[in-house]
Amino acid sequence: MSVNTENAKNNLAAQQSGKPQQPNSLKQLLEAPAIKKRFEQLLDKRAPQFISSIVNLVSSDTNLAKCDPLTVIGSCMVAATLNLPIDKNLGYAWIVPYGNKSTMQIGYKGFIQLALRTGQYRYINVIEVYEGELVKFDRLTEHLEFDQEKRTSDAIVGYAAYFELLNGFKKTVYWSKEQIILHRDRFSKQANGKVWRDDFDAMAMKTVLKNMLSKWGILSIEMQQAVTGDDHEFTTTEDGSDVIDLTPGDFYEADTVSPNNLGDQGNIL
Repeated sequence: MSVNTENAKNNLAAQQSGKPQQPNSLKQLLEAPAIKKRFEQLLDKRAPQFISSIVNLVSSDTNLAKCDPLTVIGSCMVAATLNLPIDKNLGYAWIVPYGNKSTMQIGYKGFIQLALRTGQYRYINVIEVYEGELVKFDRLTEHLEFDQEKRTSDAIVGYAAYFELLNGFKKTVYWSKEQIILHRDRFSKQANGKVWRDDFDAMAMKTVLKNMLSKWGILSIEMQQAVTGDDHEFTTTEDGSDVIDLTPGDFYEADTVSPNNLGDQGNIL
């Protein structure tokens, strides 16, 4: 399935500029046969459970309930395409309100899960680094001297990520907390949002891990989709056939992602 993004957005704008219509509620849209069929195509027998999780998620978040339901469903379809649960307590993927639209954000656990599915990683992890634990980190050689016995307080000073592939290739990355904040303020549209406020450490670990994997990891099609679609605004048509990326200047289509339309997204959260 191929989507002309500009035409899709123009059609969407034309619909919105016409006569006022009573918008369908989230439940009405999710009960539509075409939407159900789309989720069944993506998730098979797990579709009903996933649809229920969408209803539960929105009913538990008043800000998300105010969002255009088509953007919520579009974001959830992207998560379903990646086979990541949207239960915020699990930390794999979050559907986050942003004005009257929603964004889909992948947690560090989601990126680890996608990496493991490639079958190419022997080890992969990301951790908080507490005050006193970091002895030395050489950015050029990536040699990290770390001693958890030297921890002096519960203050987190940075975040370290590491992976080793089955072929022996290794990568270690360390970012100070100050680097995380600068990166967040520059690249994340949710820099002042609830997710960063409520779960800074999880978002910081995701930032380091995503940056490392997007630059040096093995990027399966799923991982390419994740890197490209993370923290974007999506909507869907009422028949669920198309997922449209509303983020300016970017393109994402849930079924057709290739290296040719990914662009350099490695540093964008």
